[in-house]
Amino acid sequence: MKFTLKKDGPRFLAVLIASIIMAFNIKTFVRIGNLFPGGATGLTVLIQRLVERSFGYTPSYTLINVALNAIPIYIGFRYIGKKFTLYSLITILLTGILTDLFPSYAITYDTLLIAIFGGLLNGVAISLCLKFDATTGGTDFIAIYFAQKKQIETFNYVLGFNILILTIAGYYFGWDKALYSIIFQYVSTQVLHLLYRNYQRKTLLIITEKAEEIAPKIHEVCHHGATLIDVEGSYEHIGRKLVYSVVSTSDVSRVIYEVKRIDPKAFINALPTTEISGRFYIKPKD
Repeated sequence: MKFTLKKDGPRFLAVLIASIIMAFNIKTFVRIGNLFPGGATGLTVLIQRLVERSFGYTPSYTLINVALNAIPIYIGFRYIGKKFTLYSLITILLTGILTDLFPSYAITYDTLLIAIFGGLLNGVAISLCLKFDATTGGTDFIAIYFAQKKQIETFNYVLGFNILILTIAGYYFGWDKALYSIIFQYVSTQVLHLLYRNYQRKTLLIITEKAEEIAPKIHEVCHHGATLIDVEGSYEHIGRKLVYSVVSTSDVSRVIYEVKRIDPKAFINALPTTEISGRFYIKPKD
């Protein structure tokens, strides 16, 4: 692993800020609202509260969270990327330590507001980590592994895991808290989809007279191929080429810029793509 100040300085600063946001969120919105986030964070909070309920003391957030992340961290080092996993481990440790150190503080006692703004902060922290090639741990490691190595969507499995956490939480601590936690998780997911788009895809349909220049440029910009199809306009009956390509949503603006630079008259239609079958290039983690 090679470290440089130019690349790794902002990366470390990003995971530090994300860890502070996560810890602050847990000790204010999550703790005060008695909510249960998804993934390893939610399971850690659930174990803490079950131990507190049964034995009268609250165990360390750091110890529980690190123990739950042991296998995901191994998967990260072994299959995803060593530096990616190292920064994720830093995030996990910093979040845990800061959560244990920060005092609980109530901004509001309105559970709906807590669910909405807590979910928003949670989504921002996760997006910030992913933007700088790190993760907050837990199910994120599993999801990235299957998305990057196996081309398999794991949303339903993660959802099932979160439903299990909420079912146990609802049984022991009240179904109203479980329902508010669903709002928390929904808001967090929407913020994540808005801010982090690397795993979202769009289909580009480009009608142009310079397809032979545009197709290799798409590959140069984002390492995705293209299919060239002969088409004809229904009005002037002039033959042109249709360039068909599926790219990551985060690459769309760069691709469109290059297409317009090559052919200012090109017609471009970008369509959301929810499911594909076959090989799709995803930049590997370092």
